[in-house]
Amino acid sequence: MKFVDFVSRDAIRTSIDVHDKEQVIRSMATALLESGKIAEDEHESIVEAILKREELGSTGIGRGVAVPHTKHPSVGELVGTVAVSEEGVDFDSLDGEKVHLLFLLVSPPDRPGDHLRALENISRQLRDETFCRFLKQSKTPDDVWQLLEEADNNQFV
Repeated sequence: MKFVDFVSRDAIRTSIDVHDKEQVIRSMATALLESGKIAEDEHESIVEAILKREELGSTGIGRGVAVPHTKHPSVGELVGTVAVSEEGVDFDSLDGEKVHLLFLLVSPPDRPGDHLRALENISRQLRDETFCRFLKQSKTPDDVWQLLEEADNNQFV
């Protein structure tokens, strides 16, 4: 599965100015709402589902990266977004470091394969130091999108 298959280009956010886990999750879910990928009446329910998933264990996987995600019946297909934080967000990461790169996913409960393939793609790409460095330096959503397309075309890993 490629980034372009699930990341909403219109929901990508750079230079986010929030400082904790709940704020960044709300901000990213709002970006999906504003891009038309999730319904307004489901926004809060999706945020709460992601926060509930975080209670099971932080999706701050280390090295400045977090992948908050949930399965939710209101979406018909896997949707996601990317956010970049220059200052970093306190995300209760496994390594205790602040998070600078965030990938948020919401998938339908009856499509676990898509969810897993997206998580696999994200984790594979984020193991590449060059990809992460360029992503952290991205100043605009177009910069992020270009990097995602390059990653999809195996220009990093």
